[in-house]
Amino acid sequence: MNIKPSHQDFSPILEHIKTSKQKIYATINSSLIELYWNIGQTISQKVQNASWGKGVVKELATFIAQTEPELKGFSDKNLWRMKQFYETYSGDEKLSPLVRELTWTNNTIIFSRCKTSEEREFYLLLATKERYSSRELDRQIDASFFERTMIGNTKLSAVLREIHPNIENTFKDSYVLEFLGLPQKHSESTLQKSLIAQMKQFILELGGDFIFVGEEYRLQVGNRDFYIDLLFFHRELAALVAFELKIGKFEPEHLGQLNFYLEALDRDVKKTHENPSIGVLICRDKDDEVVEYALSRNISPTLVAHYETQLPDKKLIRAKLHELLYDSSREEA
Repeated sequence: MNIKPSHQDFSPILEHIKTSKQKIYATINSSLIELYWNIGQTISQKVQNASWGKGVVKELATFIAQTEPELKGFSDKNLWRMKQFYETYSGDEKLSPLVRELTWTNNTIIFSRCKTSEEREFYLLLATKERYSSRELDRQIDASFFERTMIGNTKLSAVLREIHPNIENTFKDSYVLEFLGLPQKHSESTLQKSLIAQMKQFILELGGDFIFVGEEYRLQVGNRDFYIDLLFFHRELAALVAFELKIGKFEPEHLGQLNFYLEALDRDVKKTHENPSIGVLICRDKDDEVVEYALSRNISPTLVAHYETQLPDKKLIRAKLHELLYDSSREEA
């Protein structure tokens, strides 16, 4: 008697196919990056020895096109880009292995747009971990993801660092929500509903380790109900993260509300194996000195950030980061 196989019987074969395709793609991509590296190395060494100039590279591109017309991607512009790729990473033992993990397109975005080795390392690791498309990677660089994260690291309190030693690079000083298309004047309800509607984009802005738990998350304390605007769980930190949204300027009393929510989460929602909950207050604007005073005696793991409805000015963001790093180095000295 023949038994008709079910979809469940077919699933392992499909998984084998998908796994093999991923391995084949990874092998092809690694080989392609290695090819571009070798071409870049050859051109770089020839130019450095004054054997070749720009004219020779153009001749090489023409030679390839005429000899092997089916080969694409070897224009003189791309050949010079391979040279830049090699020269950017050739002396960096830390970063050169990472480039094999990314597509050529993502590599060109990073080495052509990032200014420092630290910034390149940040995006190489981030793009690999989050498996960014070139469009998503471009957006993160446009939104100054690196600079905002570094600024956020300088604002982490001692309490947060003590409770969550791995919190570095998790939160930002500001969140860019240009994808919401919000008008200049909007309500907290509109902001919250827009974030829910664009949750995929919001997760991209927050970071891939955030898992959405719910909106207007209900907490029952005594005979009253309270509602957290947005509740997430962070996998690496193993902690609940409560986001409270304010469309106005930061006020010290906002922290009292957030601290109350964290206490309720830790008592009634947090599981025993999870770490203490974290609170993030996102305001339309904030005075850093007022925030510093408000947090100075605050023992809860909270932080205050602001949100922007347009892509930030990268020059201003970089200037702020340099200023903070300079002040920090002076304090350490």
